[in-house]
Formats: sequence, structure tokens, C-alpha cells
Amino acid sequence: MKNLSKWIWMMALIPWFLCSAAHAQNAPPNRSLEKQFDSHLSSADIKARLERLSARPHHVGSPYDKENAEFILSQYKTWGFDARIEEFSTLFPTPKTRLLEMISPVKYTAVLNEPPLKEDRTSGAVAEQLATYNAYSIDGDVTGDLIYVNYGVLSDYDELERMGIDVRGKIVITRYGGSWRGIKPKVAAEHGAIGCLIYSDPKDDGFYVGDVYPKGAWRNEFGVQRGSVADMPVYPGDPSTPFVGATPGVKHLPLKEIKVLTKIPVLPISYHDALPLLQSLTGPVAPDHWKGALPVTYHIGPGPAKVHLKLEFNWDIKPIYDVIAMIRGSVYPDQWIIRGNHHDGWVNGAEDPLSGQAATMEEGKALGELAKTGWRPKRTIVYCAWDGEEPGLIGSTEWVETHADELRQKAVAYINSDSNGRGFIGMDGSHTLQHFINDVARDVIDPEKNISVWQRARAARLLASPPGEKNDIRSGKDLKIGALGSGSDFTPFLQHIGIASLNIGYGGESEGGVYHSIYDSFDHFIRFVDPTFAYEVALAQTGGHAVMRLADADILPFNFADFAETVSGYLGQIKALTQNMREETLELDRDLQDNVFTEVADPTKAYRPPKAQDPVPYLNFAPLENAVSTLRKNAEEYQKARFDLEESGRKLAGDQPMRLNEIIFRTERALTKPEGLKGRPWFIHKIYAPGLYTGYGVKTLPSVREAIEQRQWDEADQQIIVVANTLEAYSREIRQATAILQSALK
Repeated sequence: MKNLSKWIWMMALIPWFLCSAAHAQNAPPNRSLEKQFDSHLSSADIKARLERLSARPHHVGSPYDKENAEFILSQYKTWGFDARIEEFSTLFPTPKTRLLEMISPVKYTAVLNEPPLKEDRTSGAVAEQLATYNAYSIDGDVTGDLIYVNYGVLSDYDELERMGIDVRGKIVITRYGGSWRGIKPKVAAEHGAIGCLIYSDPKDDGFYVGDVYPKGAWRNEFGVQRGSVADMPVYPGDPSTPFVGATPGVKHLPLKEIKVLTKIPVLPISYHDALPLLQSLTGPVAPDHWKGALPVTYHIGPGPAKVHLKLEFNWDIKPIYDVIAMIRGSVYPDQWIIRGNHHDGWVNGAEDPLSGQAATMEEGKALGELAKTGWRPKRTIVYCAWDGEEPGLIGSTEWVETHADELRQKAVAYINSDSNGRGFIGMDGSHTLQHFINDVARDVIDPEKNISVWQRARAARLLASPPGEKNDIRSGKDLKIGALGSGSDFTPFLQHIGIASLNIGYGGESEGGVYHSIYDSFDHFIRFVDPTFAYEVALAQTGGHAVMRLADADILPFNFADFAETVSGYLGQIKALTQNMREETLELDRDLQDNVFTEVADPTKAYRPPKAQDPVPYLNFAPLENAVSTLRKNAEEYQKARFDLEESGRKLAGDQPMRLNEIIFRTERALTKPEGLKGRPWFIHKIYAPGLYTGYGVKTLPSVREAIEQRQWDEADQQIIVVANTLEAYSREIRQATAILQSALK
């Protein structure tokens, strides 16, 4: 295995030299400046900052949340930034009553508590800790038979239906995983359930994976994952002020008018509390892929376990504090490069989010040191420490909604991070920035392997990819970045305003199962996540270099050819999806006609036959195919004109640089439509959106893809035309940019 790994590292180096000419079309970065920047990065400073920020619980509305915001503000001011706090008033419920008890066939009252550990110094701050709960669950007092529903996603309910099991009037218990947590009570309510319990199964997040905390990194039997269950795929941010910044004095919707609260009460529990409930279920034995790692036969129910769930919340308006720090640009002060990471946590939040926050602050410190030498970026740099991300991306969303008009005019790009740890670089975002962030990653050295973080990520992908994809990775081309759905503060920038965005961070080798628990602490971090803080420095290098390169670029490094190739791939996926659905429908119809399925009365013995589906029509993808073809052609022409100009040595003159760069960064706006997606107008981007039933998971070409998945064929036909027109408008912007480049060559 050692020889294989050595061969992979060697092979990773070769294509970089072979393809270096392909990267020459971008002006080289100021490596001397980046070296100076790197010299100011200190793992010791990051460590001290992380310990300070995570010393006490700092959820929204807590005293230490405000203290942290004021501390972050003071640091940026010390570093020479023009910094301020922007305050918003947002709906943030906290638990008042939490009762879960099994009333038959045996009595059991859930613990609903995470005990302090002597090995974890901050876990004993009980008076300041938020109790275990799911924010934006409604109040409720319900009693019913219990049913186990696996991960509680749509496909699980399809299986329940085939088993003849109905959740109407029942309370469901589901394990974390398979989707974002807010999807679970949403789908349960749509199927008629009256309550929802969510637990962490040790197979996903506990002793099955490794030793539990404090001996090891993984979630112990009492650990609970807090988190929001607001229906964020409809809209994120303050639930009571959709589309409007929640500035002090703004009108808040009454609870009965808020669309994103759950329809049923929901509570997270530990696997200690889940075990007696699952032990008391009978009925069908769960399929193998539904089984966890608890010492019990996983039955589905319903009953005989019957549970009583009572929840009440304090529905208060709480202040949140965004820290906004700027270095004004010397040439293009009205073009903003925005960098962000949130600072609020569910409890102490050392890994989530402060590992990212401590590193981004280190970037700010290093930029401040550069400014002391006389350096000024060409574009304005804005560093943001968001509050209220955990309940629902509140701080970033309210800031974006408040400053929407200004951001549409000035925002060039947004670079986000969140949690960070040891391992491989993660790069997701707008595909116009794919080549750019690959180049940044090529120039950051992995602190453990002494090769670039790009080469290390490439080697990992070679090991993990199927044979058909390995040649593309070996070619030395850029690594493909993922598309952004939701789950962090890039969402309002990209999907509500149309600002090209990136999400970066390191991970994959950190150990841990303490997410959103009291054990996400400094003590856990220094033992299991990044003990030397080397990857904290790597994140600061990556984010800082990206910010500086965007801020100082003569021509913004957006690559439209990458975007065109990516969208072409999305179109291929949608066409394949439609064809697969057509074939599956025909096969099911044949099986039903041939009586392949045998229905029996006892659902433990066999599945009930599935229902027949309407046939899948042949959709007219021609408008979208033509639009993608035009996009590819225009993108190639732009990249050629850009290359030709740089090769010629000529320069843009007069107002040409200003006009060209404004066209470039506003192209992302052309991918939006003000009417938004069907049923959720807050999301206006036509290429990237969180899925209505995936939450964090992305749906690309969402209006077309989801219409097809939901078998809304007329809607799919209409949206094919809408998206085609959107891409045509985007192509027109590219042609304008190309014309400016070509005029400079005459």
C-alpha cells in the first residue's frame, strides 16, 4: 500500500508541469505579496483566538455571543479595518418545556440532557447552555403510537407504503442522516404524522464508527445534535421577516403567518433515550439498510410503544450582531470582495463555526500587517463575521436583504467558510470561479504532505473515483468543484442576489461526532480535529490568497468556459433522468400487467404492489440545447479574446477595465429571475438552489429538474424555455465582455 500511495503522489505531480501553459492566460499572482502575507500567519495566534472565542456558550441572544462580536470588532479595528457591528432583531425560540415519555408498554421518561465530563473543561457551564432542542419546531402536546421511519426521507415513506404501514396519527422516530434535519418533520407531517423524534444512531455517529468521547472523538450515548428545523428551502433568515432585513423596529409576522415553522412538534434525542423506545417496537423487522447499530432488533411498528411528547417555547425577538470590517480599494472602491464565516454556535462551537472564524480572522490580521507597509488592494475587501447562522443563516441573510441594492451594484464575489479540520481541501461554488480556486489551491502547500493541497486532493480523488473518471483526473485539468445548495452563509449571496460564490475548508481526516453538542469544545478540537492548528493556517492561506487575487486582478478571473461545460453536463443529467424515469415507468407497467407482485394481507411477509405511474412524455429540450450550445460558443470566444489580449501585451485603456470588470462580475446576476422558483420566490437563481426535499443538497437547473422529478410535465416544458432564455441573456453579457477585449486588439 505504501508503494501504491507513493506512485499516486508522483503521478499527481506530472500533469501540473504538462499543463502549465494552459494556465498562462491568467496574470500571475503577486507571489512576493502572498509570501509576506503568509509570514504573518501564526498557528499560536489562531489557537489562542479559538480558545478565547469558545470559552463559553455563545448562542444567539446569549451574553457571550455579544461579547464575542465585540471582541471580533475590536480585533479588526486594531488591524486597521474600518469596522462596525450591524444589529438585527430576529425571532429565536428557546425551549421552555421539553417532555418525552413512553407510556406503554413500559414507562420511560427521556433524560434529554448531556452530562458534563471532567475531561472537557467547558462542558460544565450548564447554566449558560441551551437545552437540547430543534429551533422552529412548533409548540405541541401529542400522544401516539411510535413508528420507526429510518432516515425519514421521501423514499423511506415509499417503502412504508409498500409495506402497508401508515403514519397518520402516529409519532415517528427517525435517525439523523440521509438529508438535512428539517426535511424529516416536513415529510412526516405531509404523511400525516403528529410528532417527530430525531436521534443520532451510533452506526452513523457513535461507537460503531470509533471510540466515543472523551476516550475517542465520536458521539457518546448522551450526545444530542441540536439544530434548526425551519423549512429553509422555502426561505432562510429570520422566519418572521422574509425578504426584508430584520432591522430594529421592523414589523415581524405573527407566528400563525410564518410559513417555515414545522407543522408538527419535533425533538432531537440521544441514542441513550432512543434505545428503550426502539426496544419497545414490534411489527415488521426493518430492511437491512434501515438497521442501525444499537443492541436491538430494529422493528418498524406501529407500537406497541406509545409516547407522549410535549414541547413549549419562548418565542422571543433576540438581537444578533454581524461584524462588518472593510479595507477600502484604491482603484475600484465600489467593487467588493466579500469574505465571511459565522461566529455564533449552538453551545461552545469550537469546530462549528469557530475553527473557520479563527482562521478568517487570521487572514484579517495578516492583511492589516500588509496595509501597515503601504499596500492597498485595488478593490474593497470586506470581512464579515456573521451571527445567527445556526438557526437559519440569519445574520448573512438579513444583511444581504438590508443591503440588496448596494450589493447588486458592488459585490464581485463572496468567499465563505465554516468548520475546518485536518485533511483535504474542499472547494465548491460558482463554476465561473472553478479555474480560479484550483489555481489558488495549486499554490498552497499541504502542511503534512509537503505537496500542494491541490495535488493532495487530486490524489484522493484518484483513489476514490470509478475507472471511467480517472483519466480526466489524471489529465491535469482543474478539479471539478461542487455546486452549492444551502447550509451556510453563501446562500443569500448566490441564490438571492446572484453573486458568484465559493465555499472553502479542509476536512476528511478530523475525527468527531460532537456536532451541535456541548462536547464541540476546545478540548475536543485540540485532541481530535487539528491538534497542531496547521490546517487552520492552511485555510487562512487559501482564503487570504483568494481574497487578494480577486482584489488585485486587472481583469477578474472568471472562466465562462468552465461554467458552460458544467451547465452542459447538468442538461445531460436531466435528459438522462427523464429517460430513466420513462424506462422505469414502462418496466413497472409491464410487471403490473404480468402480476409480478403478489399482495398479501400480512405486511411482514411481502410488499404490497406499487402503484402504476402515468407515462413519461417526450419533453422538448431543444430550446435548452440550443441555449447551451450558444453559451459554449460565446464562452470559448471570450476565453480566446482574453488569451489573445494577454499574449499581445496590449492593455485595456480608458474606462474599458471598469466596464469589462463590471460586466464580468454582474454576469451571475443574469442567471437570476426576479419571480424566483415555483412556490419559493426567495430563491431566484436558475442554475443552483437547495432542493425542496434535500435541504442542504443542491438541485442544479432546479426549476426544470424538480418539475421532472415531481412529474409536472407542463411545468417542465415551461421551465425549459425560461432557463433557455436565462442562458441566452447570460450569453449576451459574455458577448459584451468579448467585444471590449476585441476592441483593445484592433
